[in-house]
Amino acid sequence: MNVWNAKDSVYFRGPLDVTRAATAVLDARGWVVGWSPAAEEMLGYRSDEIVGHPVDTLFAGGRSWQPGLAEWRDAPNVRSNAVDLKHRDGHIVRSATMMSRLSHGGEGPAWVVVAAELEEVHEWEAGQAMLRGLATQSPISLTIYDTDLRLAWANAASGREFSEPVENVIGTLSQELYPGGEVLTEGAPPTLEHVMRNVLATGEPVVDLRYRGRPPADREQDHVWSCSYYRLQDARGQTLGVCEDAFDVTDRYLAQRRLALLVRAGAHIGRTLDVTRTVTECTEVSVPGFADAVVVDLVEGITEGEEPAPRRASPEPLVRMIRRSADGVCGESPSATPPDERRITYAADSPQARSLTSGRPVLEETGSADPGPPRGAEAWAHSLLAVPLRARGTTLGLVTFLRGRDWARFDTDDLSLAEELATRTAVCIDNARRYTRERTAALALQRDLLPRYIPPQTAVEVAHRYLPAHLAGVGGDWFDVVPLSGARVGLVVGDVVGHGLRAAATMGRLRTSVRALARLDYTPDELLTRLDDLAEQTSEEQTAARRLSGRPADSGPDDDPALGVTCLYAVYDPVTGRSALARAGHLPPAVVTPDGILTFPDLPSGPPLGLGGLPFESAELELPPGSLMALFTDGLVRGQDHDIELGLERLGRVLSEHEKPLEELCDQIIAELLPEGSAADDAALLLVRTRVLDSCEVAVWELPLDPAAVGRARNLASRQLNTWGLADLSFTTELVVSELVTNAIHYASGPIQLRLIRDRSLLCEVSDTGHTTPHLRRAASDDEGGRGLFIVAHMVQRWGTRYSAAGKTIWTEQSLPPVDTP
Repeated sequence: MNVWNAKDSVYFRGPLDVTRAATAVLDARGWVVGWSPAAEEMLGYRSDEIVGHPVDTLFAGGRSWQPGLAEWRDAPNVRSNAVDLKHRDGHIVRSATMMSRLSHGGEGPAWVVVAAELEEVHEWEAGQAMLRGLATQSPISLTIYDTDLRLAWANAASGREFSEPVENVIGTLSQELYPGGEVLTEGAPPTLEHVMRNVLATGEPVVDLRYRGRPPADREQDHVWSCSYYRLQDARGQTLGVCEDAFDVTDRYLAQRRLALLVRAGAHIGRTLDVTRTVTECTEVSVPGFADAVVVDLVEGITEGEEPAPRRASPEPLVRMIRRSADGVCGESPSATPPDERRITYAADSPQARSLTSGRPVLEETGSADPGPPRGAEAWAHSLLAVPLRARGTTLGLVTFLRGRDWARFDTDDLSLAEELATRTAVCIDNARRYTRERTAALALQRDLLPRYIPPQTAVEVAHRYLPAHLAGVGGDWFDVVPLSGARVGLVVGDVVGHGLRAAATMGRLRTSVRALARLDYTPDELLTRLDDLAEQTSEEQTAARRLSGRPADSGPDDDPALGVTCLYAVYDPVTGRSALARAGHLPPAVVTPDGILTFPDLPSGPPLGLGGLPFESAELELPPGSLMALFTDGLVRGQDHDIELGLERLGRVLSEHEKPLEELCDQIIAELLPEGSAADDAALLLVRTRVLDSCEVAVWELPLDPAAVGRARNLASRQLNTWGLADLSFTTELVVSELVTNAIHYASGPIQLRLIRDRSLLCEVSDTGHTTPHLRRAASDDEGGRGLFIVAHMVQRWGTRYSAAGKTIWTEQSLPPVDTP
């Protein structure tokens, strides 16, 4: 019995909905042998209360069904009348009733009775017309099978599904009538045979079972029915068979499937900002739910984020991204195939080329006189739908849907659905393309801003890692190693608030500022103070710019990401083995001494950059040769599943193996703290192992404030260069020493120190107690002095001045002569 609700019907909207009609099966004596769920709902009697009882029980006013036959009219096999039926609770149910003969025998089912409730008497004529047509014109298929599930009777609606007259298929097994069908209802038995045998065995009716199959009368496409089943029994309780009510709901099923496909497309297409993945998601949604196969081709350059150029009228090559069918996927990994081998050019008269040219979908199918496939399709396809992928008025590519002969051909409803799928896919592809373009630009910017190569340093051995946030792919954390005068080295890590292109640009600006300030030989606290001033100044400039543009001063989108940046800056001196450090709201480094003692030094904590207020302070650490220092950002030790304390504990556990090579330690730290390879925040790590220059590589002399000291200084320098085997640099070095010591005697006070360092270059330093800044100038032709520093600057590779609390140091650097190789 079909109990499909009237509100769902697309076939009938009159005063009587036959899809809710109650059915009962009677034997020749008028005893009920079958009782549908709809009959139970209409009259209140359960199946076990009425089966095996005479149908007279249901008539109001003591009427009998046998006298009623004389009043029924029309053909002897189909009779109808208005009948007052008695509900189980006693009230009268006015109904239009139709009675159709099943057999003329004395045993087994003889009549099927269908009744529909009439709310008004004037509905009678309409009800009569509908019920009389139930056997001959109704869309409801009524079928009775015996206990062997052989066809015993079928009405006209059911008979129209057969390829031959009903009388020719009487006695056919149910599974032979609809071979290869599929039960769609979840949790139901796998086949209709199992369903009906279960009904015969248990007596439990089945209501609204969805079944898909191909009726013998229509071999072109599948149909979907809503089926109900109930058992037929005689008065003695003997099972006679099973009755099936079925209603064709193919159109409604297809509409629901299209809607479900759109819902699934909305949930699955565009889950990532990746062009290739988006294309794959489109094909996963479309096959097998909409087509047998889907092919997606894109304009060249889309996967790299390039802006597609306007297409010309002539066919242009596309790049084949993927072809998916029910049998498998070809081209799941487009990157595995060179672009030249994936280029596709469609013929000018193909539906794909016409779709690209017109910018509209093109539907093409095989005609009845042409057994071949549509142009541009595989041989098995009999229907093709080419839809352009367009977004923001630009063609990004093409998607081609293909159906074989097991499917119905594409129709106008399918065309609308394909356009919806293509539109969503195109928008997601365009979003992914633009994201790819911006991310590529940001990554290129970040690659240019972060140090790609750190030259070897005498002071330290270095290893580093940088992992951007997994969502943004680009971040603002940075690290750097800055060579300084006197063989010293500057070490820095910083953390810019936020992610993306603006954070990366801010990081580059700050890193450049740090390098410039570091080369001026500022102490760590002085460097952070000046960096803080720059950040605060930039913020004030942006606030003024917003006011000039008429926007509120506190409008957030243009706020400088440099505000709130944290930074740690350290200077390590390999001559003294000491390091000076200062931090601006940053985590302190981890330090492991050669004997394995791990500490996180308690450094003075300054405020983050740009906030102003509190001063910055430096602290000094004694670092024996071979000490390990780890500088890092909080993204390395802070996780979604743990706090910083636990992250520091894990970091310390890995650093306890400090004797391992630095590169191996870096990998081990990343594997331990960021096992997935990236985190919600950027992470930067800089590992440093300290070295100390041998005493024989450094020469220091104290000189008196006496002009005679100039000659002595030249002699000392010359002898030391001979000892080091650098006699080739004696002339230049003597001149440099002479000029720098002379300047110190003339313009400074107190003792003078001369220091030579043989490192990767020759360093010469002259220190005094003065704080005046030496200036490089051009002397006039009649000047008696002022040429010394100018001459020095032209004879050395680099020179500069650094200041300390005790005074200043002027330093020079000369390249070492090449070493002769045998």
